[in-house]
Amino acid sequence: MDFQKFPSSLSSSRRSFLRTAGIATAAVASMPGVSHAALQQAAAAAASAGGTLKPKRASDEWEIPREAPGTVIISANENPLGPCPSALEAITKYAPSGGRYDRMHTGETIKVISEQFQLKKGYVRLYPGSGGPLDLALMSNLGPDKPLVHGDPTYEQGPRAAVTMKAAALAVPLTKDTYKYDVKAMLAAHPNPGAYYIVNPNNPTGTITPKEDIVWLVKNKPAGSVVIVDEAYHHFSNQESVIDLVAADQDVIVLRTFSKIYGMAGIRAGFAFGRPDLLAKFETITPSDRQIGSISLVSAAAAHASLTDAGLVPLRRKINRDNLDTTLAFLEKHNFKYVPGAQANMFMVNVNRPGKEVQAAMLQERVAIGRVWPIMPTYVRVTVGTAPEMQAFQTAFLKVMNEPTKPTAAHLDLVDHMPHELYRV
Repeated sequence: MDFQKFPSSLSSSRRSFLRTAGIATAAVASMPGVSHAALQQAAAAAASAGGTLKPKRASDEWEIPREAPGTVIISANENPLGPCPSALEAITKYAPSGGRYDRMHTGETIKVISEQFQLKKGYVRLYPGSGGPLDLALMSNLGPDKPLVHGDPTYEQGPRAAVTMKAAALAVPLTKDTYKYDVKAMLAAHPNPGAYYIVNPNNPTGTITPKEDIVWLVKNKPAGSVVIVDEAYHHFSNQESVIDLVAADQDVIVLRTFSKIYGMAGIRAGFAFGRPDLLAKFETITPSDRQIGSISLVSAAAAHASLTDAGLVPLRRKINRDNLDTTLAFLEKHNFKYVPGAQANMFMVNVNRPGKEVQAAMLQERVAIGRVWPIMPTYVRVTVGTAPEMQAFQTAFLKVMNEPTKPTAAHLDLVDHMPHELYRV
């Protein structure tokens, strides 16, 4: 099958689902893992990124603005290929059983991943997405006397969890040459932190931190602290996973998701890997902070089918790499500077002016690109889409960069309120 031509209608992203549902409270509440606290966190996250989520009324009904019809959406690190055929087949097969609780698929899915990584029983938990367990991993190891040490720029869920737990968040810049985590500087940042947070490959830069660097940090960190490694984008890279450190009973928690290479962002499935005592600490987080819920029967079935599809990851990794390389070659041809070394489904490009303005201008051309991080204000993040989507990006980007016009107030406002992967509740 030509996955480049896989019907976009089958890519059921969470954003599309929420829009179709009208962002009503009832629709949101019906999704596993969504709580009032999660919506509050989403609002706080938007505010920290320069925008807000506006409640329509006191009932906590939320409205997320839509892009114009026909807009190419390469802004939230979603996978436009959607679920693989075997996952779709599993969803269709088992959806009629949805009137009953899952008695099979969750356990079988955990068994498959445990066998793949030679993990003992009790070292894996399956959740509706990886955002919830990531919060649990962070919150259960942070507090007023247990700071978080993280990279900068990086995915903001770590610092947001620190705020929730009233813990200091110590940002350590990535290395200037390779944009990897500076593990020695992270170790020097605090004598006794609660956790170190590493996203590998990193979001937003897409760059990789070598496994040996993470192993060094694990070996040299103070006793009692935990290294939390978010491997959401791992499948796109050539990096070796650190899940073997979990199998070796190290102070490591690893998060994996089905939202990226598996194309299940709107279906919600993710793993937490860790020693049983570290996973048990998840239960110490008060219910109001951890209303995650159990994974649905069909999500577990789709995850199981994806894990057992031997050719899926290599094929999609190649599709992504080919489209990424073609796009980076375009940037080089036109002398645009970008962050080198991306090994994920994203990259960052320097637009030499406030990134938000370029976001808005691209939106006027009906291409939605990613946001800006404060430490790199002139860089924007772009998700790797299909070949036609990346061609649309090239056309719009050249126009915006060569014929700069002031973006409209409406498009600037839409950029402020545009949803992104921060809301992976």
